[in-house]
Amino acid sequence: MRNYEIMIIINPTLDEKALKGVIDSFSKVITANGGKVTGVNDMGQRELAYEIKKNKTGYYYVYDMEAKDDKAVNEFNRLALIDANIIRHLITKKEK
Repeated sequence: MRNYEIMIIINPTLDEKALKGVIDSFSKVITANGGKVTGVNDMGQRELAYEIKKNKTGYYYVYDMEAKDDKAVNEFNRLALIDANIIRHLITKKEK
């Protein structure tokens, strides 16, 4: 099993219901592609170091996940690039 950490920054203009929907949909993407979400850390709304897509703040979330192969990570990456609610994302492989 490979361990990954995925950080996403979500658009700050979303309401709480839409924010939860984005988090849940990306958790489902991971599980539907053979991955396992071991934790989701809500880091709250924070100020960005620089303006991104005319936003000065964003909601930070960190997923901890396990996967046998790169299928779940690649699909997450593909959908995060398409989704307008995701300002930025970063996928890192954790070393044992």
